[in-house]
Amino acid sequence: MHDRAAQEPTAQEATAQPSGASDHRTTTTERGSFCLARCTCGWHGPARRARSQARTDAEQHHRTG
Repeated sequence: MHDRAAQEPTAQEATAQPSGASDHRTTTTERGSFCLARCTCGWHGPARRARSQARTDAEQHHRTG
C-alpha cells in the first residue's frame, strides 16, 4: 500500500511579502512531520520539523534572493 498523504502537501500558508518582492512568492508546505519553504522562482529550503524555521528560511530568501 502506498501512503499518498505522506507525499502530497497537507497545508500551505503564505508568508509575508516585503515591498518590492513581487517576483518572489513563498509558501510553506507540510509533508508528514516536516515543513518546507518554497518560492515561485524555483528556490526551496530544507525540510524542517519547526514551521517557524521554515518561515525564517523563506524570509531569508527574500532578503538575499
